[in-house]
Amino acid sequence: MLSVYVPRGTVLERVSVAQDGQIPETTVWIDMITPTQGEDKLVERLVGVSIPTREEMQEIEVSSRLYIENSARYMTATLMCQADSDQPITTPVSFILSGHRLITVRYDEPKPFVIVGHKLAKSCSPNITGEAVMMELLDAVIDRNADILERISAEIDKVSLQIFEPVGTAFQRGKAYQEILKTIGRKGDLTSKVRESLVSINRLLLFLANEADGLRWQKEFRAQLKSMQRDVGSLSDHATYLTNKITFLLDAMLGVVSLEQNAIIKLFSVAAVVLMPPTLVASIYGMNFKHMPELDWYFGYPLALLLMLVAAILPYVFFKWKKWL
Repeated sequence: MLSVYVPRGTVLERVSVAQDGQIPETTVWIDMITPTQGEDKLVERLVGVSIPTREEMQEIEVSSRLYIENSARYMTATLMCQADSDQPITTPVSFILSGHRLITVRYDEPKPFVIVGHKLAKSCSPNITGEAVMMELLDAVIDRNADILERISAEIDKVSLQIFEPVGTAFQRGKAYQEILKTIGRKGDLTSKVRESLVSINRLLLFLANEADGLRWQKEFRAQLKSMQRDVGSLSDHATYLTNKITFLLDAMLGVVSLEQNAIIKLFSVAAVVLMPPTLVASIYGMNFKHMPELDWYFGYPLALLLMLVAAILPYVFFKWKKWL
């Protein structure tokens, strides 16, 4: 799908363009979502730059993601997508600055694009350019990553409370621990994806900062770039902290499970030791030897039961005295 954004006074109007249509000359932002070959050619005729393919966008080499070709700046960043679902993903998005026009190429729907589209449709500068749109998009991407990290931090705090302040019976905690391990795994995966996105955004911002002189950007854009770099740096540090905390909680969770398993095994071990002497008494008098004087005693059976009871109580009392129970 091909959408173009054209200034209309103090708003940026979105216009859909057919594959065989025309792109207005006043367009400042061309948004290509899963573009077809015909849409690629249409944009290439207007702007005079080649559109990278999906395979080219997915390459991880910096030289393949940040480069200059025919006076156009090509920048590809990895953005978060579907972060609010149980299956978050990352998707490559290419930003192409040619003149004062921005072209974005993507194959998914990152939330910042929707946010910026609605924002500029309500209000924007009458002299808005592609550079300004790109700064809005990058700012929204950084804010989105910050929101995701805040949500992860809050959910990790809840997990920490569940681990160190458990409630319910041992059976109920066992079922809860399974869900906790799944939650830790999901949050660890989401945090790693956010870190990957922040690293790619930081590279893009550094590339833009180096190209600011060639692009003849205004001082406010350069100041905004520096502010974004600081934000990305602090968010990267926070993501690293969350990763370490998630690792700690995973180790703690496994330790708690191990302790509870040891407690159960300890209970069975004590039960086996307590029952061993009565079993010995019962097995002795269960033998069918002919010469066993106790078999003829009138009180032999109750005495054998009493002996088994005493033999079971003595180990239990000894364990309690040693504080092993």
